[in-house]
Amino acid sequence: MKKYGLVEGSLWEVLVPAIDSTGKEIDINKHREWDSKVREISRGLTIMSTSKGQWISPKGMLFVEPMIPVRFLATDEEEVEKIVKITQEHYSDQFSIMFYKISNEVFIRY
Repeated sequence: MKKYGLVEGSLWEVLVPAIDSTGKEIDINKHREWDSKVREISRGLTIMSTSKGQWISPKGMLFVEPMIPVRFLATDEEEVEKIVKITQEHYSDQFSIMFYKISNEVFIRY
């Protein structure tokens, strides 16, 4: 069995909003624009099924909203910061953006 190649980088996930601050579903074309911007940095992404999210703001307000987990490869912290910044700007009416590292080891077989 051949050994897989280790890619320099980490696997991350960002939670993308499925609705805007008024509760209206975000247009698929707006999501596709974001997808394109992220691909320019990470060269790919994995869009997971929409999930139900709940969180309490620093002021104690409960938010219940659908969100879309999206995974991407980042070769360094700078790429992560670029993607998070793009997400904040693109979905500008969101109160916050959650993102987190999934793995430090990423393998790709070509």
